[in-house]
Amino acid sequence: MSADESATVPLTQLAHGGGCGCKLSPAVLRELIAAAPATAAFPQLLVGNGSSDDAAVWRQPDGTCIIATTDFFMPMVDDPREFGRIAATNALSDIYAMGGSPVMALAVLGMPLGKVSVADTRAILEGGAEICTQAGIPVAGGHSIDSAEPIYGLVAIGTAPEARIRCNDAARPGDALILTKGLGVGLYSAAYRRGLLDAGDYDEMIGSMTRLNRVGAMLAERTEVHAMTDVTGFGLGGHALEMARGSDLSICLETGRLPLLARAAEFARDGVVTGASGRNWESFEGAVTLDAGLPDEWRAIVTDPQTSGGLLVAVAPDAAEETRAMLHDQGFGMAEIIGHAEPGEGTVRIA
Repeated sequence: MSADESATVPLTQLAHGGGCGCKLSPAVLRELIAAAPATAAFPQLLVGNGSSDDAAVWRQPDGTCIIATTDFFMPMVDDPREFGRIAATNALSDIYAMGGSPVMALAVLGMPLGKVSVADTRAILEGGAEICTQAGIPVAGGHSIDSAEPIYGLVAIGTAPEARIRCNDAARPGDALILTKGLGVGLYSAAYRRGLLDAGDYDEMIGSMTRLNRVGAMLAERTEVHAMTDVTGFGLGGHALEMARGSDLSICLETGRLPLLARAAEFARDGVVTGASGRNWESFEGAVTLDAGLPDEWRAIVTDPQTSGGLLVAVAPDAAEETRAMLHDQGFGMAEIIGHAEPGEGTVRIA
C-alpha cells in the first residue's frame, strides 16, 4: 500500500495538545530566556530576547527594519487544510503585531510517517500557502522532519520603517486598551475535542483563527498607537501582563467589555477548558487578579490560550473611539475598548 493510500489517523488524535495551547508556560519560558546569551553587542538588534515581544527586529543602515519570527504547533482540528491555514495565520500575526508587513515565509513541517498520508500532508502545506497568498507573500522554502506528532508552522520575515515598529513595552498611563478579536478559541478547541461544537460553532472558531491581523500595519501608522501585541497562548491575562511589566504600569480590564465568541462563557462555566489555562494562571503568580465577586468562569476566559488571536492595542485615550471605528471598518467587528493602563508595578486587574 502506498503512502497516499495508507489509513490516516485524525490529526488531533496524534497530538497531546493543539494550537497555541501547546506553548510552554510563561514561567518556564521566562526561565529559559533568562539563560539566553546577551545581545547587547549587536546595536542593530532593536528587539531581541531582552523583552517579551512578538518578533525580533533588526535595523538596516537605511532605517528599514527586518522583522523575523517563527511559530509552529500541533493540530487543533482534524481537517488538514484548515490546520495549515490556522498555523500560517497565527505565524504571520507576529509580523503584524510589530507594525510590519510580511515579505516571505518558510515552512516548518514535522509529520509522523505512516500515520499521516502524503495527501493530507500536502493539504496542510496548501492551506498554509493559501493564507500566505492572501497576505501577498510566497512560501519560499522550508524544512521537514519525521516527528512523533504532526507539527506545522512558518518562519515569517517582514519589514517596516523604524518609526512604525510597535513593541509591547511602550504603553503609557491613561492609554485605552483595544482588543480586535473575540476571546474563546481555546475553549472552543477543548469543546471540539469533546464533540461539543456544532457546525456554526466550528465555523465561528475557524473564521476567527484564519482572519489575518494585517490591520496591525495600519494601526502602526497612527502615532496615537503606542504599543501592540497579539494575544495567543498565554491568554489575554498573560499578554496583558507582559505589556504591563514591560511598560512599568498596571492594566485594568473590564469583564463587561470583553468581546467573546458566542459560546465561550458557556464552555467556561461548564469547565470545558484546556490544560494550558491552568498552567497560565499558575504562571501569573498573583500578578493577574480577579475582583472579588466575579464569577469563576472569568479566570478561565482570561487564561484561555488563543490560537491566532486578536491584537491588544494601547492607544491614546482621545483616539480610542476613532481607532475602534477604523477596526470595525476593516472587518474587525468584535473590536472593543476593554480597559486602560494606569500607574502601577506590572500587574493586571480583571474588574
